[in-house]
Amino acid sequence: MKNLKNIQERIKLVIFDLDGTLVDAYEAITQSVNFTLKKLGYEEAPAKRIRLAVGWGDRKLLGAFIEEKDLNPALVIYRGHHRIALTKYTKLLSGAKELLEYLKQRDFKTAIASNRPTEFTHIILRCLDLRKYFDYVLCADKLPEGKPHPEILLRIMKKLKIKPEQVMYVGDMTIDVETARNAGVIAIAVGGGSSSLAEIKKAGPFKIIKSPASLMKIL
Repeated sequence: MKNLKNIQERIKLVIFDLDGTLVDAYEAITQSVNFTLKKLGYEEAPAKRIRLAVGWGDRKLLGAFIEEKDLNPALVIYRGHHRIALTKYTKLLSGAKELLEYLKQRDFKTAIASNRPTEFTHIILRCLDLRKYFDYVLCADKLPEGKPHPEILLRIMKKLKIKPEQVMYVGDMTIDVETARNAGVIAIAVGGGSSSLAEIKKAGPFKIIKSPASLMKIL
């Protein structure tokens, strides 16, 4: 499995996480979390702490900062603010668009597998003009369980009729590496996201890359 040439020859589908992997939406998330906290009478949270809570869906994100009794109203406030914040503050990571163009030109199948809710994933794809690059987009709110459960990757593979040994999953968190392993696909980790480099190394992906563009050297 760890023979690079063999991997290059057999990969047909590249599945991506979104936040911290292809796009930087941390400022939008920080703005929306702190807007919500302020509205509900909580103290604002530092951006670094918010960043570390990202990746498990917005319910768990907010649950890291507020009491359970406030969670439902917090979600309403957060989501209302976030619809606008995403269009203002989200940006592509360096090399992400070049990578997607590269994969499209070489006829790789591509997909998104994200714990971010479907509505907000599509806002990002639309405002950054990315939807055209993906054959399929699936988010955890459409499934009984989110990552690290492998169902999200298994459903994408079934939809696109591609076997696990022909698939690579690219993410920025240990949860992404675990999801890939649970689904029997190759895990690639992008450094600089929500998980530290030490955490990612411990999770044991096939390879850690510095930026999305680095994936072109592998494929």
